[in-house]
Amino acid sequence: MEKEFKSGFVAMLGRTNVGKSTLVNLLVGEKVAATANKVQTTRTAIRGIANRENSQIIFIDTPGIHKPKTKLNETMIETSFGVISEIDLILFVIEATSEEIGRGDMRILEKIKESNKKAILIINKIDLVKREKLLKLIDMYQKEYHFEAVIPISSLQSKYRDIILDEIEKNLKPGPAYYDTEEYTDQTLREKALMFLQDEVPHGIYVEVEKMKFRKNQKGEPIYDIEATIYCLRNSHKGIIIGKNGSMLKRIGQAARIDMEDNFGTKVNLKTWVKVKEDWQDDTSIVKKFKLQ
Repeated sequence: MEKEFKSGFVAMLGRTNVGKSTLVNLLVGEKVAATANKVQTTRTAIRGIANRENSQIIFIDTPGIHKPKTKLNETMIETSFGVISEIDLILFVIEATSEEIGRGDMRILEKIKESNKKAILIINKIDLVKREKLLKLIDMYQKEYHFEAVIPISSLQSKYRDIILDEIEKNLKPGPAYYDTEEYTDQTLREKALMFLQDEVPHGIYVEVEKMKFRKNQKGEPIYDIEATIYCLRNSHKGIIIGKNGSMLKRIGQAARIDMEDNFGTKVNLKTWVKVKEDWQDDTSIVKKFKLQ
């Protein structure tokens, strides 16, 4: 029986310099899709997206919690706490070197308690302490809140990635993939086309992904096969986009492929075509999609 697909928004909370950014980079890693720019209340500050076989996990960026010295600092902290009501799960990151629950960590704990949200405690930098000290720290925090899991890690080591992602996935509800890798592919191709074409074909183009398939090549390496069509308004535009002997289309495709490989973390086999569709700007279904970009 096929597993039910899950998705959700995950906020990473913690004091400044506990390693949140490094941890996000580890978790998103080679499974990154794209950061999104859609307006969704406080869900707009997306740091990264982990796409897995049976889930999509969207990580929300929050400023580090610190002692506020200015009104701006206070606002940033309130922004971090304000995210809690909008997300599905909290990753609370602390340092293994802590001797006790400090003022900053206690402030975060109180906010988590108020929210009564599911939370996973991540204890970072375990390579810096002995086992006895780590167990004492775990006991202190477990007495404060019922965490769904406590995971001691060193965020520099990739072996923890799947351990954390599996635990996150376990605590998410069934839901759709909010962000599509095809959506990112559309945007990347169009961005590169406009960059190279400049004012020659002003915004009269849109990109449609015809095929996007994930596979492994003969060497066992992951690869995306992507086929996309660049639509333009006129035949004269088509010639400009393709260029002499296909040179312009090749430049666009190469630049887009490099960006995709950087973001997907896998090789990309990209094929592109150019077609004329004179009435696309009056086609409701197309215009609607175009606006979402």
